[in-house]
Amino acid sequence: MKRLCKLKSTRQLSHAPTTVLTTRRRTLSSSSSSSFDIKNVTKSNFESVLKDLRGLLRDADFVAVDLEMTGVTSAPWRESFEFDRYDIRYLKVKDSAEKFAVVQFGVCPFRWDSHKQSFIAHPHNFYIFPRQEIPGSNQCCEFLCQTTSLDFLAKYQFDFNLCIREGISYLSRSQEEEALERISSIYMDESSDSVFGLREDADFPLVRMADVLFAERMKNTIREWRDSLLSKGSSSSEIKQTSTGSSQRFQMVFFKTRPGLALSGFTSRQLRVIKAVTKKHFKDLAYIRVAGEATSPRQLIVYTDSNDDRDLLMKEVKDGLRKEAEIKVRSAVGFRHVIDLLSSERKLIVGHNCFLDMAHIYSKFIGPLPSTAEDYVSSFQKFFPSIIDTKILLNANGVFRQRLDKNSTSLSKAFVSICPQIALGVKTSGLADRPCVEVEVQVDEKRSSNWNSGAKHEAGYDAFMTGCIFAQACNHLGIDFTLHVLAGDLAKESKLQNYINRLYLSWISGDVIDLSTGICTTDSSASSNLKSRYQELSFPSIVLLWGFPAKLKAREIRACIAQAFGPNSVSTVFHLDESAVFIQFSKPELVSKFMEIKETLSRNNDPISVLHPLSNILNGEYTHAATYDVYRQICSSSISKILFADQAEAVIIKHKTVLSRGKQGNQVFDKENEVSALDEKVDDPMSPPYGYSETEKSAESFYLDEILASK
Repeated sequence: MKRLCKLKSTRQLSHAPTTVLTTRRRTLSSSSSSSFDIKNVTKSNFESVLKDLRGLLRDADFVAVDLEMTGVTSAPWRESFEFDRYDIRYLKVKDSAEKFAVVQFGVCPFRWDSHKQSFIAHPHNFYIFPRQEIPGSNQCCEFLCQTTSLDFLAKYQFDFNLCIREGISYLSRSQEEEALERISSIYMDESSDSVFGLREDADFPLVRMADVLFAERMKNTIREWRDSLLSKGSSSSEIKQTSTGSSQRFQMVFFKTRPGLALSGFTSRQLRVIKAVTKKHFKDLAYIRVAGEATSPRQLIVYTDSNDDRDLLMKEVKDGLRKEAEIKVRSAVGFRHVIDLLSSERKLIVGHNCFLDMAHIYSKFIGPLPSTAEDYVSSFQKFFPSIIDTKILLNANGVFRQRLDKNSTSLSKAFVSICPQIALGVKTSGLADRPCVEVEVQVDEKRSSNWNSGAKHEAGYDAFMTGCIFAQACNHLGIDFTLHVLAGDLAKESKLQNYINRLYLSWISGDVIDLSTGICTTDSSASSNLKSRYQELSFPSIVLLWGFPAKLKAREIRACIAQAFGPNSVSTVFHLDESAVFIQFSKPELVSKFMEIKETLSRNNDPISVLHPLSNILNGEYTHAATYDVYRQICSSSISKILFADQAEAVIIKHKTVLSRGKQGNQVFDKENEVSALDEKVDDPMSPPYGYSETEKSAESFYLDEILASK
């Protein structure tokens, strides 16, 4: 008897920790869709959800994840092109992960229930926002937004207000380590004065007459309190009332069994004057700052009966401030606790077209992305040893490829095709007559506004769809889930080994990177419709040309080069954007010849040079040519100008400031003239992407639709 893949509506016994599932029907576009409850998580309920999530992740057989971001590419030329080598593709993904924010993070643990013979899913939808929680830290709180991505999120009713107001902040591991190291270095100083800022305040210049008068008044007031404290029989708890209302600004307190004065109602400048007065005139008084009940610290003047007692007091206060600072750092970790749980549990992580997702996870929650794909792979494996990309799984299986249309491996389309019983709420036949795996969604009894019906392109719902596709794919492969529940590790299943840790570096080109080895291969089934457009790429035969006359077409560039080198000298001319092109020559040796002639024509302005065919594509000193290696170095720069020609010029200018002054003359790049990746404020990268050849437009529109719809 076939097991129907359906969304089960069930209420468990009252003593069970998870109890209820509600099932609704609603219309999405023109089709009916079965919807269910997803738990929205914000900073208001994060702590309680995190406590429950620990158990769910511990018991899970695999965990599906999905991310929603504020953008994909910071400039049109940073789109993924077929002329990108795999290391270039990684640099473009790195740039995207570093510049854009993650605003929603979907986590859905799946646990196999042997008694029910179904998976139990717990979809969570986390709103996150990179809020600066530690003043003075280098925590990055700036990010780019791509208008197409924001419009895409708005189309699917993303709540931007909720994200900004209630989004969970976070620190990466490296940010936490840097903050703790900074605290350690501050409090390492044996002198307590450096911690409390007393050194500079002791020399605070009293240049204003108001400061001089205020300092004298404070000195008299503090001396009166100190003298009365030391006088036998005097009331040490009173400050004489003056016209300035001193008794309202000084309050007698005890701090760690020592008498003291709590200061209130003073400006920051006045407090600096009081610090200076205390330090200079009262050796038995200590000015300290301690944590207050509110957000602002308390300022105190405390009496000490000896130098040793004063040193002990300052050490106690310093240790307290250090502990307080460390607690603030650890409390700012925020959403990264979820990532730490995923990493520590070593569960199988499932995503859909998820290389960019994984790069974001590394960049936001682990540390700065390594500069090369090889270093990234080796580092990433330490935190997440087992990942499966369902897009790889679908394209590698013939039955799935037959069921899916050529370009319908986007997440929502694949979900409808592979799991129609859940997606549409209707019973259909299984794949190749195999029984479908059941999926049950369980939620807790805390019914509140935190629960909402899932919808596609919401991270929690997309994570659920990803997990359902993976479960059905495993079922089709003949995997016995019960055996793996007993064994405790689904990632070790032999039938999955050809898919684990293989992610699409680029869906357009079909480049697949193995996270276990760092080796990049090409999946010919991924984009066969695009592969046939160009001959096999030969990167040593490629020249990068930019700064040529405006509106020059690819066919015109090809024609000029053909006149100089022969009709079959050029294989392809491909536009990065309107200011730059790739020229692939038929032979690698033509590259050096082209570079030599181009350099000669740039220097000379004689009649012969003007009549040369290549002069039509040159624009004097503004036209530059480079080998493919320079393209890589320009892509590694953090600068993101809209036009590639402007990008190259900005990188050159920064490079020139670093190079020795002896390097003069025309700037034509070659392998010896490396370009440094230097920081520069980026421009607004909100132009439509380019990338087209002389025969047809590039895959730009396909790429954007795929990268957005697949999420």
